[in-house]
Amino acid sequence: MAHALGTSDTVDRPNRPELDGDEVWQARVELAACFRFAARLGMQEGICNHFSLMVPGYDDLFLVNPYGKAFCELTASDLLICDFDGNVVAGSGTPEATAFYIHARLHKALPRARAAFHTHMPYATALTMTEGDPLVFAGQTALKFYGRTVVDENYNGLALDEREGDRIAAAVGEADIVFMKHHGVMVLAGSAAEAWDDLYYLERACEVQCLALSTGRRIVPVSTEIAEATARQMREEDAESARLHLASNMRILDQEESNFRS
Repeated sequence: MAHALGTSDTVDRPNRPELDGDEVWQARVELAACFRFAARLGMQEGICNHFSLMVPGYDDLFLVNPYGKAFCELTASDLLICDFDGNVVAGSGTPEATAFYIHARLHKALPRARAAFHTHMPYATALTMTEGDPLVFAGQTALKFYGRTVVDENYNGLALDEREGDRIAAAVGEADIVFMKHHGVMVLAGSAAEAWDDLYYLERACEVQCLALSTGRRIVPVSTEIAEATARQMREEDAESARLHLASNMRILDQEESNFRS
């Protein structure tokens, strides 16, 4: 299911001090924490799926997980720094091919997307396989995403070239949450914490919706007026809530699997 990106190896160039600084290391630690907690919650799929994060202070370099490691074993130092041409600027290994072609093109086309988290997490992915809009705005958690979603209807198999990455980037528009039909989801955000917060609550919203559908009863959406008002209320505190959410998860990891920081 996964394909190694075979077009580039680690680039032989001098280390740039900025890439070894405290700010970049903190970004590595936060991203590693997101991988570990995603694994805890059943969001990993073998060695597939990928999270990427733009390197602080750079608009052309991003952190991404290397091909061959599951979310549950990733550490801060495992993460690769890549450029948009497929070169590994720092780290050992290469990104999985679809990770590069999707994430590099998304980050390049959408500068607002400092973080891009892609998973095949079960409940959200299940809803990409159904008729109609995947997410019904009937539960309070779902309202966090009101007006922020788009459905990429044009599934074309694995993204193994730039054209597919560019097509996905063009389909995003102004959305933060992309339901990729027959495939999975992509969450775009301005930070690792915000991407993680959205990914977590998106799967929770989809899980509750699947449970509601299993009753066989009709799901009753919230009125448009209430949905819009509630979404505005939620978004007002989203960034700080996301920061605290990730900080909480990192404290738990520090107690139970602190090697994520290594």
